[in-house]
Amino acid sequence: MPDSAFIIFIIFGFVWVVMGAFAVIALFKSEGQKMRFDKWGLLVTIPIIIPIVIVLLYQAMRPLIL
Repeated sequence: MPDSAFIIFIIFGFVWVVMGAFAVIALFKSEGQKMRFDKWGLLVTIPIIIPIVIVLLYQAMRPLIL
């Protein structure tokens, strides 16, 4: 039960990330730009995603390690 506040915080964070992603897509689509994901998009996205994945994996594996 003490982790319930943390779980609510994580869910709230994911909801905001998804809403932000949809807002960016809607913004690009409203200006008539074509959505494309090239090497520069990956160059920006990968350094953001990798730390998030590492932290989530660490938190998921921590109870098994200790």
